[in-house]
Amino acid sequence: MIEDNKSVSEMMGMFFQKEKWEASFAYDGNEAVDMFNESPDKWDMITLDLNLPGKDGMEVAKEIRKVSKTVPIIMLTARDTESDQVLGLEFGADDYVTKPFSPITLIARMKAIHRRDENLAEKLAENTPVNAEVEEADDGFDINTGFFKLNSNTREAYLGDNEIPDLTPKEFDLLKTLASKPKQVFSREQLLEQVWDYDYFGEERTVDAHIKKLRQKIEKVGPQVIETVWGVGYKFDDSGVKSKK
Repeated sequence: MIEDNKSVSEMMGMFFQKEKWEASFAYDGNEAVDMFNESPDKWDMITLDLNLPGKDGMEVAKEIRKVSKTVPIIMLTARDTESDQVLGLEFGADDYVTKPFSPITLIARMKAIHRRDENLAEKLAENTPVNAEVEEADDGFDINTGFFKLNSNTREAYLGDNEIPDLTPKEFDLLKTLASKPKQVFSREQLLEQVWDYDYFGEERTVDAHIKKLRQKIEKVGPQVIETVWGVGYKFDDSGVKSKK
């Protein structure tokens, strides 16, 4: 846990101990980066405060991602604005929790991310698709619409012949969930449950922030295929794109 408020760290330390989790604490950005770089494989998860002395949370996330693309990072932020949340995701956070937060909610988020990572590792080890509802095709892509294709084993997604770049694990899972059922509208609550494996905690903005970042990456290589259905949620639809080919 990287958190400069020692009262918060002490409180969470008690909750971690109750869960029988081993936890280490860093109180500024420079200390955090040094601790991580000393033994990168040691850490199963990182909670990272945005406002830190030394290096701030954005800088710390960037430094960590230079070493590990996969260690889960939950960013803790008192900045309750969409731009800060999107920026945090851009620098490598898998999720964020806004302060003040409930320790029980944070613990539940951590469990959900860990549970999903374990499931992904098991599926990859078995060489089977992550989403059991989608069967892998003979060409290796378990989703292939002709214009869009996605391979769960290699964690790659393409628009046309162009790979969508630098997808984080959550962005990939979100894209796969939407694309596995084209034109079906998913509510934010459904996406939280299916992609984050959360019970609904009222953090719909987590979905919105990830969708915004995912759209930016999609638009780097082709037309937009994720649509907003106002008042409901989001859907994947590339039918109009295909008809223009």
